[in-house]
Amino acid sequence: MSHDDFAFEPVPGLPERPPAGEAVLWQGRPDTLTLAREAFKLNWIMGYFAVVVVWRASVGSIDGGLAGALAYGLPYVGLAVLAAVVIVGLAWVQARQTVYTVTSARVAMRIGAALQVTLNLPFRQIANAELDLRKGGTGTIAFETLGETRFSYLVLWPHCRPGHVRVTKPALRCIPDAERIARLIAEAAEARVSMPVIERRDMPRAVAAE
Repeated sequence: MSHDDFAFEPVPGLPERPPAGEAVLWQGRPDTLTLAREAFKLNWIMGYFAVVVVWRASVGSIDGGLAGALAYGLPYVGLAVLAAVVIVGLAWVQARQTVYTVTSARVAMRIGAALQVTLNLPFRQIANAELDLRKGGTGTIAFETLGETRFSYLVLWPHCRPGHVRVTKPALRCIPDAERIARLIAEAAEARVSMPVIERRDMPRAVAAE
């Protein structure tokens, strides 16, 4: 029997239904392989293992020719494959548990593999958004917020702009078709911020003179 850990969500990725007048414009999640390469440094780790394999194989070839090279190098090839499987698996879990949502009023991020956190970023609280576009159309959109709001790098990782630890910037990480999503966010934010905010203020009642 299948079981959905997030069946309680009225809208997938959101803790509650959007209020009247707020529409969901887009939902997505990170691309697994791109996340494995950029956040989990898959290419760097595979490069390290490649150097180790070549080094061990060359040492083995000196002692026993081709047979020695295979005997010395193959165990490290196996370790490299195992490491790649583990890293891609971790990236898949992170991507699978993530839902990014863009509405007409905010950006919402349901993130976390072990500890689930839902982060709401109203457009009126976003000062700036930066797009890091990669080859193939995937990219990361990082947000700079207004005010004194601070975010924990450890809680947000890998859903934050890489390298910005002191001032952590939440980010839609490694999403496909990132340029189109960035335009969608810009248009929705412009429309939302240009709307007038009407505040209700109750006026004191006049007291009739007796």
